[in-house]
Amino acid sequence: MPTVKVRFAPSPTGELHIGGARTALFNLLFATGSGGKFLLRIDDTDLERSRADYIEKLLSAMSWLGLTWDEGPVYQSKRLDQYKEVAERLVTEGKAYYCYCSTTVLAEGRSEAKKDSKAYLYPGTCRNLREGQEESYRREGVAPVIRLRTPDEGTTVVKDIIRGEVEFDNTNIDDLIIIKSNGQPTYNFASIVDDLQMGVTHVIRAEEHLSNTPRQQLCAEATGQDLPVFAHVPMILAPDRSKLSKRHGATSVEEFHAEGYLPEALVNYMALLGWSPGAGGEEEIFSLAEMAKRFDLNKVTKTAAVYDVTKLSWMNSHYIRTYDLNKLTDATLPFFEAKGLIELPLQESEYNYLMQVIAVVRERAKTLVELAEISDYFFIDDFDYDEKGVKKHFQKENAGFYIRKAAEQLRTLESYDHNSIENLYQNLCEELEISLGRLIQPTRLAITGRNAGPGLFEIMFLLGQNKTIQRLEHAANIIESDQL
Repeated sequence: MPTVKVRFAPSPTGELHIGGARTALFNLLFATGSGGKFLLRIDDTDLERSRADYIEKLLSAMSWLGLTWDEGPVYQSKRLDQYKEVAERLVTEGKAYYCYCSTTVLAEGRSEAKKDSKAYLYPGTCRNLREGQEESYRREGVAPVIRLRTPDEGTTVVKDIIRGEVEFDNTNIDDLIIIKSNGQPTYNFASIVDDLQMGVTHVIRAEEHLSNTPRQQLCAEATGQDLPVFAHVPMILAPDRSKLSKRHGATSVEEFHAEGYLPEALVNYMALLGWSPGAGGEEEIFSLAEMAKRFDLNKVTKTAAVYDVTKLSWMNSHYIRTYDLNKLTDATLPFFEAKGLIELPLQESEYNYLMQVIAVVRERAKTLVELAEISDYFFIDDFDYDEKGVKKHFQKENAGFYIRKAAEQLRTLESYDHNSIENLYQNLCEELEISLGRLIQPTRLAITGRNAGPGLFEIMFLLGQNKTIQRLEHAANIIESDQL
């Protein structure tokens, strides 16, 4: 049995969509779990839409996700001689032919078919041209296409691991173009030629390519080579079961990255879009290595997977909580910089402070964007007080007096640490004969502007003695001057 070899073959005509990334992931999981190879191929023969910057973004997105390939990237645009050689051999063998029909004639045929509400099928006009007719076209300088001779009757049966046997009526498949008049191969021809020549054993791709498969299969059969095994994975739909689009939020890997999702979380989430790991109950958190051990194409569903940003965010929050702290800090740097909270590069002391802040707040963040947002008061003094908090805590009787008293007591602390601060607050509340909450809540609002957050004494310790006192005194001044 040949070694398993799979491929991911995106066209560089846009950013890497979550559906494409999921396809790449399934290929990698299958290859890794089977001890096989994963090939990255760039289908860049669409000269009008393919762009170099999209290739760069594609490679960057896959690397960020950790989807590493064993071979490639291979570029179709550098293999044009291979496609031409195979096509001309098929012509010599009588399995393909040169077609000289003009675009005008073809357009007229499509127009007539449209009037009759029929799908246009090329009628085979040039199938059996006499040698003299071909010579006449060549003298006129007509650049021909090459078409594959396809069966006029019967069915083409695609054997698919996920969908079983799918039949296609050959009367609905015309003599497809395999080489365009400009010498460029068509997608279906180049794709299967590459798969055959590169030893691809399994073609795992999106459901939308299923309709292309009979044409590719006919091309493969014409060359006399064995077919790869096909597996078409289900579509990813929006929550309303419509086609996933930008109106539903982020759809590309680059967008998820920019919104502060961690690569491991996105990969974990994508794996569960259409695949069930089976035994394991409600277990949903898997590393890439664990997924590869358990991945089975037979457990990929036929039905469309539904994208759920709530579940993705939950999963991301799990990874934020459990991520290596240094690694998480590095990942957050661009997000803190974007909010103007830090300036890169950081000094060692600044980096260590940021890491301490992240350790305290990360339990409450779902994304890295949110992580930066809920950390702002550790880096800026100019923040607004929450309006509900002002009414609930600052406008209570003696609120200004209490937090000023706390500031005075904090100034006397010789050892400013978590336990000392907590003991001071407990003793002060006993002295003032108030509940701990009467002091903690206005203190939190005074030093953070918020009603909720991490443990108050952790915040006070991280902010430092001077900054904490300054913020408490500032809030007391505002309360007592009735500027709220």
